[in-house]
Amino acid sequence: MNAPLLVLDRLSRRYEMEKRPLARLFGQSRPLFAVKEVSLEVPRGQITGLVGESGCGKSTLARLMLRLEEPTSGRVLLDGTDLTALHGAALKRERRRMQMVFQDAGGSLNPRKAARRLLGEALALAGAPAEALEDRAAALMRQVGLDPVLLGRYPHELSGGQKQRLAIARALAMEPRLLVADEPVSALDVSLQAQIMRLLMELRDSLGLTMLFISHDLALVHHLCAHVAVMSAGEIVERGHPREVLRAPQHPYTRRLLAAVPRGPRAASPSLEQAEP
Repeated sequence: MNAPLLVLDRLSRRYEMEKRPLARLFGQSRPLFAVKEVSLEVPRGQITGLVGESGCGKSTLARLMLRLEEPTSGRVLLDGTDLTALHGAALKRERRRMQMVFQDAGGSLNPRKAARRLLGEALALAGAPAEALEDRAAALMRQVGLDPVLLGRYPHELSGGQKQRLAIARALAMEPRLLVADEPVSALDVSLQAQIMRLLMELRDSLGLTMLFISHDLALVHHLCAHVAVMSAGEIVERGHPREVLRAPQHPYTRRLLAAVPRGPRAASPSLEQAEP
């Protein structure tokens, strides 16, 4: 059996509340754990889901994985390399192997740069020669289902779904081993959700890409992911195959998440049916 691509080993992020003005005012001195002793494995070539309500620590955990934020303790191992022990050029080199797609695609794209420049800069950073940038940018656009004619457009001239596809294309320009998708469809309507989910599955199959899909929606994760971890108050409280977690949740928090999923034929999301692998 292949070793997992990404391993989180007892990862924690603690904030010292006594250093904050409001904490001093109200006499609070206990540390606050945004992430506490999280251990997680992300298998190669598969999509792993991380589920939990807003504020549970999912996005903080994603930032810790990419060293966008420093952990208080624990390790992040990418293909056996301890990222928490790296600094400077060595960290920058390894970080390029991981890319993140954010919930707000519009906010993550520079509004003053056309799609051609956004992709060209990423490709150049990845080492593509200048004479090949245009062709490679067009190929990336086609890979994510966009017409290369859109290379001349700015983010505000694109729809929500097109902006999210462009953000995915920019991430792919770096030829990452791991793609972290942080709530990439929650701002889209259900038909666009289905399209983006299908795109992620196609990229998994065609590129052998490993992904961590972060969501608050257990139903979406059930149709997209091979594994799921449920997060609450900074900790992983349950993990397993999505079907097992949905049918027989063991933790009370998971049962509450499931209870919040709409029931009945009218509540069924078109995105789930259309995105079925």
